[in-house]
Parts: sequence; C-alpha cells; structure tokens
Amino acid sequence: MNLMSAISVALLALRVNLLRSVLAMLGIIIGVSAVIAMVSVTEGAKRAMEERIASFGANLLVIRPGSSAFGGRRGGAGTATFMTDADVEAIRSEIPGIVAVSGEMSGSQPMVVAGENWTTNVQGVHSDYFEARDWFVESGRAFTPAEVRSGARVIMIGQTVATELFGAADPLGQTVRVGAVPMEVIGIMAPKGQSSWGSDQDDTVFAPITTTRARLLGYQLGVRDPVFTIYAEVAPGTNVSHAVADIEELLRIRRNIQPGAEDDFSVNNLAEFIRARNETETQLGVLLAAAAVISLLVGGIGIMNIMLVSVTERTREIGLRLAVGARRADVRNQFLIESVVLCVTGGIAGMAIGVAGAYGIGNLGDFPVSIHPAIAGIAIGAAVFVGLFFGFYPAHRASRLDPIEALRFE
Repeated sequence: MNLMSAISVALLALRVNLLRSVLAMLGIIIGVSAVIAMVSVTEGAKRAMEERIASFGANLLVIRPGSSAFGGRRGGAGTATFMTDADVEAIRSEIPGIVAVSGEMSGSQPMVVAGENWTTNVQGVHSDYFEARDWFVESGRAFTPAEVRSGARVIMIGQTVATELFGAADPLGQTVRVGAVPMEVIGIMAPKGQSSWGSDQDDTVFAPITTTRARLLGYQLGVRDPVFTIYAEVAPGTNVSHAVADIEELLRIRRNIQPGAEDDFSVNNLAEFIRARNETETQLGVLLAAAAVISLLVGGIGIMNIMLVSVTERTREIGLRLAVGARRADVRNQFLIESVVLCVTGGIAGMAIGVAGAYGIGNLGDFPVSIHPAIAGIAIGAAVFVGLFFGFYPAHRASRLDPIEALRFE
C-alpha cells in the first residue's frame, strides 16, 4: 500500500469507531489546547510587560531617598533627606557611562484654558529627563537648559492633557493657567501609554524644575534645590552594576554616610528587574513544558490502549492480509499511520480549541494574547511524535502475528 492508501484506510478505521476514536483523542486534545492557551496568554503578558518596561527605558537607573532613622526609630521610604540639583550635577560630571541625568519633583495641579479645566500631574524636570526616559516631543519643542536655569514659564503636555483641554485644536503657543501661574505650551509629548502599575503616563505636564519649585509646588523641604527622584540613563554597553556602585559610593560621600552605616537612599536598576522577570518566565516555561509532557503522556497511553484494542479486534483481518502476501512491515506501517492520524487529528482539534480558549481568556480577563505561528508546528510535531512513539508497540505486535493463528482467531 502506498502512503495515501494507508491514510485512507486509517481514516476509514477511525470513522467506523468514531466515538472510541474521539475518546482516544481526548487526552491529546486537552493537552495541546491547554498548552496553547497558557503559552499564548503568557507570551502576550510577556510582550505587554516588555513594552511597559521599554516605556521607562531598559538602561534607566532610578535614585530615591530611602528611610530615615532617629534614635532607633525608622521612618518610611522617602523620609530621608531629599536629593538636590547638586547631586544631579555630581552624577552627570563624575560618573562615567552616564549619558543623561535629571532630577524630578511632581505634584497635582489644576489646569485651566478657555473655560476648560483638567487636574493633572505636573512634573518639574531638567532638560535631560526626556533623553533618560526615551520620551520625546511629537510636535513643538522641549525646553532648553537655559530655560531651566532661568525658570521660564513654559510647559510640555502629554497626549491626554492635550485632548482634555484642547480637543482637536492645536495647543502649541496657547497660554494655560497651571494653578495660578500662566504658562505657554511649547511642546506635545509623544504617546507613552500605561505604566507598569496601570496609570496613564500621557496624563501629565512637564515644566522646568526651577519653575515648578518656585512657582507651582512651593514645597519647603529643608534643603536647597530639592528633587524627589533622580533618573540616570546608562550608555549602551556600559556595565550597569559598575555604574550603580559608582553612584552609591558618590552619594554616600555627599550625604556623609559613615562606613558600615546603612544607605539612606536607593538606586533601582530596571535591568535587574528585567533579568528577574526573564528568570521567572524561564521557570514558568519549564512548568508549562512539564504540564505539556504529562498531558501528552496521558494522551499517548490512551492512544496505545485503543490501538491494542484495534489490533485485537482486527486479528482476522491482519491474518488475511499476511496470508495473501502483505509484508509484516506493511502491517506495522498501517497501524503506525493509524496511530499518527489519530494523534494529528487530535492535535489539530486541540490547536483550534486552544486558540479559541486563549482569545476567550483574553476577552474575559482583559489579558493580552500573543499566538505565534510556530505554536501550530510544535503542536502538530508533538502529536506526530506521540503517535509514532505510543503506536509503535501495537503496530509491532500486529506485524508479529502468526497468519494461521490470526485466521483461526474468534
């Protein structure tokens, strides 16, 4: 028999015992569909996380004041002495491999223009902030270092603020009252999307940090030129761990921290977060692979049982084939092909159910879903392997039957 004839006979044999064939395929269907659904949802979440991390900048260091300690009592995070503009300049000039560094301080302020109002987050930053955060102007321009030094009344607005205050009108050149201070819109930021904790990054306004301190927020923080957070971008190819160590050493000196004493600041490395995330995803991938192997193992055992039953039921047919000249290899191949067809059919059904299930989970839970075309090849390849592996023993057993004894079988 040629291959097409063998496949035709296999399909006929499966159709004759349709219910039994479906039950035999059930393990393969469940295993393949579950793995495709889990992998698709996991891959979608991974890509969404990568996009959110990229929105911050993979080489970004975030430096914040830590907790203070007074007489054995410890305050919460951020209660230590604030960083200052002088710290920003020291990091810029003394730490090798830093390509952009900016301080940041922020607060909520109402914005009013032509009868429209919108309360948003106003961030006072240095001009390097946008390079450090990989966030650039879509239209207009950014403020200059000279405007930061002079405390110019200029702002750059996010996409959400532009829509809420101006609708379809062009905001550039318009005067907006931020709190009680009139400010000129000089730029509109490129869309950034949600942050990793779900907040709208486009619902924000940027102003020179000097203007923000002097005119908008007016915080009295006990230090000159304070900043809440420092963002520093490390040049590509630079050892991030070395840059972190250099910054920590510099700040310990500047903040008079004695040897052996605990730091009252933190330097957070997003690259470390990415590495930890990748390790977690690797472990999750191993667990998914283990679940897939177990599911396919159970399905393969079911296939073997059904094929053994089929061999028993068709003993006289096998004897007749051997008696009229069929080779033992022909009989073995026939049952192997039936096993593979059974598994591939189950794999295709499982793939369809898995894809539908992945999109269903995504719609119900508002999860991102990513289905890679390679998943289909993996699913079919795994089904073929299971069919060959678990179908070999029944096929070999059928090929070794004695024709005379097989013809006598009742």
